[in-house]
Amino acid sequence: MIKLGFLSAILADLTFEEVISFAAETGYSCVEIMCWPVGKAERRYAGVTHIDATQLTARKADEILAFLADKGVTVSGLGYYPNPLEADKQNARRYIDHIKKVIDAAAKLGLANVNTFLGRDHQSSVEENFKRFRKVWPPIVKHAEKRGVRIGIENCPMFFTNDEWPGGKNLASSPAIWRRMFKEIPSPNLGLNYDPSHLVWQFMDYIKPIYEFKNRIFHVHIKDAKVLQDRLDDVGILATPLSFHRPKLPGLGDVDWGRFFSALTDIGYKGPACVEVEDRAYEGSLQMRKKSLVQSRRYVAQFLPM
Repeated sequence: MIKLGFLSAILADLTFEEVISFAAETGYSCVEIMCWPVGKAERRYAGVTHIDATQLTARKADEILAFLADKGVTVSGLGYYPNPLEADKQNARRYIDHIKKVIDAAAKLGLANVNTFLGRDHQSSVEENFKRFRKVWPPIVKHAEKRGVRIGIENCPMFFTNDEWPGGKNLASSPAIWRRMFKEIPSPNLGLNYDPSHLVWQFMDYIKPIYEFKNRIFHVHIKDAKVLQDRLDDVGILATPLSFHRPKLPGLGDVDWGRFFSALTDIGYKGPACVEVEDRAYEGSLQMRKKSLVQSRRYVAQFLPM
């Protein structure tokens, strides 16, 4: 059975214990826990640390697992979404090192999944980025294999604003890239953290890939996207994407969630499906962000056995 959860990033104000308690109180069965390095956020929804992977001792891991068991909530995976293929090699090395620490933390907690980005030098071609990919990613995947952890690459292009122009900061944005990624690193520990909303605003089929990559979908994000046709008519598809679309709560955008969950059940998916809130209409206060998660659960629950 699919486990319904949410990403902890939207509750950055709360402690780990408060996030898990809120999940239990509102009927969520799991949470994707953010594990950014402690410090200043580099962008919106980044920099949230609900488990510090650098300080996770065996004793602390046991305390976390005991608390989860008491609340009846599980961790769907640990999330950390940097750019390990960034042109600045020093920054990239820092990101890579922390990805490995998050993998180590997942292993200590007995978790199956770590979710992240493939990364991209946004000013270089796909071919140039694949050269970097061949150097950077095999050691990361080997590290995960040794610890029995799977890596779910989210399919967000990370192309939203002018500073990410022209290529975006995450290479793994399309089925053609995923196919090549899995051919070059065929490890069963490398897969997808699948989010249909990013395919919506790229004007791509978000149902068909579910069937093709059914064995590679380790984790799912539940986020909607609304294409603003009047804005698209004005600026065109070559504009930065936030010029013509908005991230929305599930049910408030253009994703057909009935078809989406139908496809997931067709392939026998039984993993986590986590609501990701990035809807600015619900970000005015902590209370509104909590309400957005309650509303999202109420909507998504219609597609899942409870």
